[in-house]
Order: sequence, then C-alpha cells, then structure tokens
Amino acid sequence: MATDFKSLPIVDISALVERCDDPNMEKDEGVIDVVRNLDRACRRSGFFYVKGHGISDDLLKEMRNISRNFFHVPYEEKIKIKLSAATGYRGYQHVGENVTKGIPDLHEAIDCYREVEPGMYGSLGEVMEGCNKWPSDPPNFEIITEKYVDLCTDLSRKIMRGIALALGESADAFEGNVAGDPFWVLRIIGYPVLTGKNGSENDVDLGCFSGAHTDYGLLTLVNQDDDITALQVRNSVGEWISAPPIPGTFVCNIGDMLKIFTNGIYGSTLHRVKNSSSKYRVCVAYFYEPNFECTMEPADSCVEKSGGTKKFGGAVYGKHLVGKVTTNFV
Repeated sequence: MATDFKSLPIVDISALVERCDDPNMEKDEGVIDVVRNLDRACRRSGFFYVKGHGISDDLLKEMRNISRNFFHVPYEEKIKIKLSAATGYRGYQHVGENVTKGIPDLHEAIDCYREVEPGMYGSLGEVMEGCNKWPSDPPNFEIITEKYVDLCTDLSRKIMRGIALALGESADAFEGNVAGDPFWVLRIIGYPVLTGKNGSENDVDLGCFSGAHTDYGLLTLVNQDDDITALQVRNSVGEWISAPPIPGTFVCNIGDMLKIFTNGIYGSTLHRVKNSSSKYRVCVAYFYEPNFECTMEPADSCVEKSGGTKKFGGAVYGKHLVGKVTTNFV
C-alpha cells in the first residue's frame, strides 16, 4: 500500500534489461540492486520513474509527435475512426466521451487493444472482438504505433520478471497461465487547452482532465510530454503529489491485477491528470495485462507474507476489462 511519499523514485533498470533472460539473473549484483529498488518503489508509492529501459528517446518523442499531429487534424477526419461498441471499443473518442466514476473526462483519445478474432475468447471476449482503427493522417501512424507496442510489451515482461523476484517468486511467475500470452491496451490521450467560466485557460472549476482512478491490469508505462507537469498521484494521507516529466523515462505504475496477486503488498495507487499548462498535452499510456482468460488470485506466498488471510477474491481479467470499458464509455 502507498505511504506518505512526497515524490516518485527513479529506478534504473538497465541491469535487469541486460540480464533478463539469463537463467542466473537473480544472482547478478546489478539485477539484485534493481530488484531491491523495484520492491521499495512498489511498496512505497506504486509509482516510479523507469530509466535505462532500452527504448530510444527518439521513439518516445516520435510516438508523442504523431499522436499530437493526429489530434490536430480536423474533427471530420478524426471521427473516421470513431470508437463504438461495433468497433470493439477501439478508435477515437471526442472530449467528454470517456467517463471516470460518472464524470466526463476533459480529454480526447484513441483506444487500441490487442486484436481479438471472433470466438478467440468465447463469449467472454465478444465485446472486445475487432481490429484496431488506424488514422490515414499521419500516414505512418500504424507502423510507428505497432513498433512502439511491441517494444513496450517486451519491456513490461522484463519489468515483471524483476517484480516477480522482488516478491520472492521465480522470475517467470507472471508468465505461463498468468501473463504468458498477455493482453495489452494502448490509450493515446490529448489534453486540449480549455477555457474556464471566467475566460481564463484551465480554470480550476473545470475539474480533472482525467478523473482519479487506478489502472486495471498488471503494469502501466506512461510516456508524457517533456515540458508539462499534469500527472498527480495520491499518497496515503490524501495529498496529490505531482509527477513532473523526466525526459527519456517512463512513469511506471502497478494496477489492480498486481494488487490482487500480491494480496495488497503492492497497491494500485489512485492518480489523476490536472493540466494547468497553456499548451496542448499528449500522453501515451501502455497497459500490460494478464492473459485475457486468466483468473487472478492472491499468490499463496504473498498471502503468507501479508498476515495469512486472502484480502481479495479471484478476478477474471477479461471480465474485469469488459466491465471497465463498457462503464467508461458514453
């Protein structure tokens, strides 16, 4: 569970990235240091910066740039890939069409999911069946985004191997039936400069651009603009702590499924976005999820370490996802 942290730690995972597939990785001193830091960050805040991740800063910027370019095309172009139930909830959402706890979020977005073929997950996956909707402008959007997703998926697997070791499990504890065939979600978000009721930009009465929430998978990688501070994380005493951008890093946070697996040893921490900048803000959030059909339950070892009582029942990831997706769409 989160503590009364005042800032987010920075974890250099370069040793983990380098040795991730070494069968003796847990004996490497560099990996041991990364694992110790991951454990501390997950216990302290559930949020941390990741550096030394191996994905080029050029690609991080390029992903944000093509996203910004899309959000700046005319509305008539954007709605050519409009999100709906018929698209498997993939595509473009206009400002206010996504809701958090019943309140419209003041952002626009493109939602992408791992593509689901008809019958792939039986009746559980029917709602999510479909292919991603790619814009024709910018013309390289699909190619860059798919490359980005592939790299984030591989990076997330490596981080989860470090987290498994931090929990005292084998490095592959989150593979196989848990996340050996992981689902993923990509949410590309644009935060417009809005005018408040008194004519001032970003009047505080406008509220949150993204309402307070936890993420629902295992791990999230946030790629945010380098020059705008908007992400806020709530600590244990209710204070909202800013997560200012650190160029070349991801902000990483753990989600509801990992909270269940660890029996609450690691918590999924509330966070929100409040954009006080006069600039349009872009954020690309990649969500690494369990297998779609996985029933996530507290691990026996984590139950033992946290008092011997299961704090959570089992949750089928796909059912959890469908419930969130259908509830958050107007």
